[in-house]
Amino acid sequence: MRPSCRNRKNRLKSNKGVGALKLDTKLLKPTFPNLKFCAELLKSGEIVGVPTETVYGLAANAFDDGAVLKIFKAKGRPHDNPIICHVNGLEMFKSLTCERSQVLFNLIDRFWPGPLTVVVEANVANLSRFVLAGLSTVGVRFSSSNVLNELIGLCGFPLAAPSANLSKKPSSTNATHVVADFNGKIPAVLEGGQCEIGVESTVVKVERNRCVVLRPGFITVNMLKSVVKNVELSAGVVQELQQNDVVESPGLKHRHYSPKAEVVVVRSELSDFVSYVSSKLNEKVWCVVADGEADRFSNFVLTYGKNLAEQAKNLFFVLRRVDDLKIDKVFFRCSAEHESELGLAIYNRLIRAANFNIINFES
Repeated sequence: MRPSCRNRKNRLKSNKGVGALKLDTKLLKPTFPNLKFCAELLKSGEIVGVPTETVYGLAANAFDDGAVLKIFKAKGRPHDNPIICHVNGLEMFKSLTCERSQVLFNLIDRFWPGPLTVVVEANVANLSRFVLAGLSTVGVRFSSSNVLNELIGLCGFPLAAPSANLSKKPSSTNATHVVADFNGKIPAVLEGGQCEIGVESTVVKVERNRCVVLRPGFITVNMLKSVVKNVELSAGVVQELQQNDVVESPGLKHRHYSPKAEVVVVRSELSDFVSYVSSKLNEKVWCVVADGEADRFSNFVLTYGKNLAEQAKNLFFVLRRVDDLKIDKVFFRCSAEHESELGLAIYNRLIRAANFNIINFES
């Protein structure tokens, strides 16, 4: 019998406290015995680092208040920041919501499994209140990661899994990043290699016959328009939200993705960027540009890809590299290419990493 969609208090609670004991974090290959081991950890109320095609996640039983609370504590995550739930198919998705919009299912048919999260009215009888973060909606995703989907199948419940990084810091795109952030804080990380995409999923909400993009990602506006004629961008995609604003997607309200260094986004042509930053560069102040542009600088420059797909894949890696180099300040060049499609996902992350410190040379 499927759970009712009537509101009632979630009675599922972890038998374990959040605890402060230092754990022996294991980095595990995704073998079947290791997947079973991680499933047992999750069933017992623990949290586990997991791979997806976008970024690594920090997973817990989405029905277990105590387990989900451990995610917030481990990450230092604000409690008004909702968590995306991962399912391994339509049956599990339908147990989390009563929404049956044809537009919604057209999007699901086209883009699942894959890097698309849909925000729907939640079956609050099931989900942890900490997943919902005070909302009546929940973001749900069916990833294309075989490792994650097999793990969910072994668990038998959806996994609440925000990105596996410390709050405000760059997301993790390989297992080494997860261990660096959570060694001693979580029992295990499943190794899934380098993430294929490198930026978090596109988050959308269907409102009647239109689709609102709450967070841009690999699934672009034009791709969505192949399914839904009316696609709009939420103001929060490129604008700074206020502390009292309510958001239905993670990654929008608070500062995110930031290295320790100050990040400055410069929207300009390459010639203007070179003129502006060249005299500022030194051992503690660097810049980041596309492949093929570094020869305009004598030193103190990083690159992160020759095209948007490579830049998305390498973005969080280069932000973490900035911290490895102990840089105090870094200038990122953004061009007109970053105003739409996959470039918009990169720009969305960068302006939050910069805490909206943007210098604009373009009209």
